[in-house]
Amino acid sequence: MASFCLTKSRSFIIQTLKSNKTSTNRTSYIHNNVSSSPLPVSEHAYYSHKNVSIVFNHSFKSIYVSRRLHSTTSVDELPAEAPLQQVLDFPGGKVKFTPKLTFASGATKERVHCYRVLDDNGQMLTDSDSLGINKELAVKLYTNMLTLEVMDTIFYEAQRQGRISFYATTTGEEAINIASAAALNNNDFVFPQYREPGVLLWRGFSLQEFAHQLFGNKYDYGKGRQMPIHYGSKKLNYITVASTVATQIPHAVGAAYSLKMEKQDSCSITYFGDGGTSEGDFHGAMNFAAVMEVPVIFFCRNNGWAISDGVAVKGKAYGVPSIRVDGNDALAIYNAVSEARKMAITEQTPVLIEALTYRAGHHTTSDDSTRYRPVEEIQRWRDDQNPVKRFRKWIESKGWWTDEAESQHYSSIRKQLAQAIQVAERIEKPPVADMFNDVYDVPPKNLTAQEALLRKTVKKHVQDFPSDVPL
Repeated sequence: MASFCLTKSRSFIIQTLKSNKTSTNRTSYIHNNVSSSPLPVSEHAYYSHKNVSIVFNHSFKSIYVSRRLHSTTSVDELPAEAPLQQVLDFPGGKVKFTPKLTFASGATKERVHCYRVLDDNGQMLTDSDSLGINKELAVKLYTNMLTLEVMDTIFYEAQRQGRISFYATTTGEEAINIASAAALNNNDFVFPQYREPGVLLWRGFSLQEFAHQLFGNKYDYGKGRQMPIHYGSKKLNYITVASTVATQIPHAVGAAYSLKMEKQDSCSITYFGDGGTSEGDFHGAMNFAAVMEVPVIFFCRNNGWAISDGVAVKGKAYGVPSIRVDGNDALAIYNAVSEARKMAITEQTPVLIEALTYRAGHHTTSDDSTRYRPVEEIQRWRDDQNPVKRFRKWIESKGWWTDEAESQHYSSIRKQLAQAIQVAERIEKPPVADMFNDVYDVPPKNLTAQEALLRKTVKKHVQDFPSDVPL
């Protein structure tokens, strides 16, 4: 019976697609909206009913409906889009930029525009004085982005040398890390995915602390129990990373609810990828946050590679103020997160930020992304949309940065990282007991028996176990 139903459904879909093949409305829609898509037209599936057009591809589903804005700005007051170089050719179709910072909580008639402050050449699209970015803050933003970039390079090389077992870079997403962190308060709780070490860096996590975690030695706060890059810091309100997709999102909402009940002047923020928005955890969290009106920021890094819709529309579906931002524009990120934090706390509301970006590195050291995306595409994003280069152009135009300062900072960070690695890899591992403690007040008999068996096995087969693990 199930097989019969599936066969009938398949036949119906094929017939429907064939019947729509000659639709003039559909053809016009294809020509106007998806001609720039990475997939050929023949690989898209289309559905047309009552003048509502839906396009499916590997990244987005675009739905055009009515519009309502979460701001005092009317639709008529919105400025016209800058005509030149203000369109991003993003997977799923082109996205228009806007210099207007507007959070929408209702449906829109067209694809959500993308908030941007700096163009590709580091030139301002709006009044820089209104952003409140002085020289000190700008230089700190840039030096932290550069530090994160160098840190990724050195630790990635360390993994390739076999000195650590695993690593994941933030290449192409440095602005998201650093600029969002700069807009937060250290009292705000961070629930990361696994590509936000820059938030920790901004809050004062040292290069040595990063190295201790990557090498899993006795100074690792996780006691060697986690994979590399699964950082955490109770002191810095940075909840330990978990690889499971989207599970951190409901936790962030729960923390925000607690902050609300305690009337704290702070919020929580959770980071996740576009693929995570297809998980039930995301939708359950959005629903709870909207109903309970909690101060939480949902920050989605949309790099266009998960099979998902544009993300801002999902926030608006729950009545949550949402915005789409250029994820490679540090000033846009800083401004959007600053405003989102203010809204979350003063209005006691969840806020969603969708940052359009591109993972310019491999997913992890276990991945070769050139197997599923062209090398030319990666290089184009690394060159034309590089967030670090773009921000440097801006601070150089202000007279706040020089080649000499760049060289000195780069050299200093490389030396610090080399020393941190040498120190971390010489320190012994956590004792065997740390595999069994911190769970039960009084360990149960079966766990005690397991520990005894492990110790006996290590002593019997000493050649098969690391020599730097204390029994």
